Amino acid sequence: MNEHTHATTGTTEPAAGGGRADPATEAFIAHRNLLFTVAYEMLGSAADAEDALQETWLRWIKVDHGQVSDPRAYLVRIATRRSLDRLRAIRRRKEDYVGSWLPEPLLTAPDVAENVELAESVSMALMLVLETLSPTERAVFVLREAFSISHEEIAAAVGKSSAAVRQIAHRARRHVEARHPREVVSPEQTRAVLESFQRALETRDLQGLLDVLAPRVVLMSDGGGVKQAAPQPITGAGRVARMIVQGLGKARVALAGEPTMVNGSPALLLRLDGEIDGVIAVRVEDARITGLYYVRNPHKLTRIASETPLTLR
Repeated sequence: MNEHTHATTGTTEPAAGGGRADPATEAFIAHRNLLFTVAYEMLGSAADAEDALQETWLRWIKVDHGQVSDPRAYLVRIATRRSLDRLRAIRRRKEDYVGSWLPEPLLTAPDVAENVELAESVSMALMLVLETLSPTERAVFVLREAFSISHEEIAAAVGKSSAAVRQIAHRARRHVEARHPREVVSPEQTRAVLESFQRALETRDLQGLLDVLAPRVVLMSDGGGVKQAAPQPITGAGRVARMIVQGLGKARVALAGEPTMVNGSPALLLRLDGEIDGVIAVRVEDARITGLYYVRNPHKLTRIASETPLTLR
């Protein structure tokens, strides 16, 4: 069996390729991208999602597979439980986080953007709203809304009754919809707005920024205490535009934006004097930017060099 070693824990899980593996290993490999997507949507961290998968694998190899009728459902159940444990630990860790916390950006393939449900489920804007849910609410919402998993299967995963899961799902959906009204914006529309933003950014054009930013735009920047970032979200086109122009003016560096695909949507990879400085993801409504999410924390930029495969099935 092919295996690879996890960088932080030293544990192993199967790797694709090589000779024919046993059925349990084949099942894990077949569903690995799904399990990673589940864990990432619950945790907002690729590193923690990978750790949850390691734990899922270690639990899976101890199972009596002759008693498992649906490997996919069983694996999702394990991954959900491991992710729930990590989510509760992460919440305590985030209390000590320096400044605003943003999800870890993932470089994604163009076909992710073509899958509206998948792109929406991993968008920065939605994942930030999911941060306001309790761990159980987040697990139920993700499994039900993104992956269309039955209430009965979710109940087994989160240790609740089906009736309780239905109530939790309804409550979580109302909470998310109140904070994240759904408006479908095509990748082409987002790309056009980003191009205008990029031109204004690179030329330090205050009016150009004001033209592309919505009046109540919110800027969140995540430096993780390693790089400078606004300690709190900044609201309002005027304040955001002036802060950007003034900050770049003081920096006296060559700024270049490089179009990329992050979390299923067009985004910008920013370079200062040729060095990667961060990733900017956006939320676009009515052809203007309503949300700017700037990840500068270098520990969160490890997944922007190669594509991360994601799937809802």
